[in-house]
Amino acid sequence: MINRPQPDEYSAYASRYVNLVGNEPILQILENQKDLTANLFGGIDAEKAMYAYADGKWTIKQVLGHMIDTERVHSYRALAFSHEAIELPGFDQDVYMANATFNLRTLEDLIGEYKTVRESTLYLFRSMSEEQLTRKGIASGSPVSVRGFAYMIAGHELHHIKILKEKYL
Repeated sequence: MINRPQPDEYSAYASRYVNLVGNEPILQILENQKDLTANLFGGIDAEKAMYAYADGKWTIKQVLGHMIDTERVHSYRALAFSHEAIELPGFDQDVYMANATFNLRTLEDLIGEYKTVRESTLYLFRSMSEEQLTRKGIASGSPVSVRGFAYMIAGHELHHIKILKEKYL
């Protein structure tokens, strides 16, 4: 079981995501999100997937791609910190998006990638000992525990699903 991280296990910025996560076991939340999110995006047609609610905002495909990239980055950080106390730089979502090809791909392909990345994330966190889950490193200039990343992944997804439902669908 992965216990909820304490406030000193993630940045003040990340608290906006961690605080969105309920009290169910985090691995169950991540597992449930996999199907809920895949089904939500799976119900969007190809034309709507290219919709952005305002100039300069991401398309629906880009939102899903961003969620995938962010989960992959956080999972890597969790893996690294579970083995060594190191410092990793931040990542600039705008730079990632400027170099991404999400709009050239089908939504079905992105959903498949999302589900694969989530499965990998679940295997990663399930494989860790309690001691590994509480190890910390520095990411984006702030201390973060391994278990903090599990909550950040779930909360980041909740954040974007809320925006998707409010502004896109």
